[in-house]
Amino acid sequence: MYNGKAYHADLSLPIDIGIPLREGLDTVNCFYAPPMETSPVVAGDFVGSTAQGGPLNFLNVKLNVHGNGTHTECVGHIAKEPYTINQCLKRFHFIARLISVFPRKLDNGDRVILREQLEGLLGESPPTEALVLRTLPNDALKLRTNYSGSNPPYLHADAVAYLVERGVEHLLLDLPSVDREEDGGALAAHRAFWKYPEAPRDHCTITELVFVNNSAPDGLYLLNVQIASFEIDASPSKPVLYALKP
Repeated sequence: MYNGKAYHADLSLPIDIGIPLREGLDTVNCFYAPPMETSPVVAGDFVGSTAQGGPLNFLNVKLNVHGNGTHTECVGHIAKEPYTINQCLKRFHFIARLISVFPRKLDNGDRVILREQLEGLLGESPPTEALVLRTLPNDALKLRTNYSGSNPPYLHADAVAYLVERGVEHLLLDLPSVDREEDGGALAAHRAFWKYPEAPRDHCTITELVFVNNSAPDGLYLLNVQIASFEIDASPSKPVLYALKP
């Protein structure tokens, strides 16, 4: 049930909006993070790689959660207290609304999503726990863009405050961050979303670096956020949408 109406979702038709984690440079990256790497465990004559003659693949994985791909983070990302994504995210299914928006270019050259834009797009629509922001233009280059040093689009803190006012608890977007790449550590949009430090919303999450294909129209979806049970501030994640129909 949502807003007094019954909806159904076909779970055999998932829309995966996570970006695959790949080794090397031909994949998404941001904040000058080193690319993801894997290496086989070597112990005596044992090599954990079938490609190198071992009996099986037994790999060490080195990655930067925030810089190497789709990830879901909690208030522990900015908090002094030890919040972890595994402790903060306890529910995994939500009613979500997908909207598409062109970031607006400011006089200083920044491309920013503003409060008035979100107000216009969301209007009088009923609130949802989750919101997925697809920025325009939108194409498959987002699957392999290196955003480092490019000052990507971001959200104005007042736009984020508006989403909080609407009751959004889980924000997903196809950008490296809700905040400006270089902001002197202000993290104004992160702080606005989690209301940190005055009243931390420790059950709320931000998922960055998703990719929503143009074949998915704006509208209502059932969202499933899948994470690994990391006891740190963030986890690589696999958000999946299912179209909702009355």
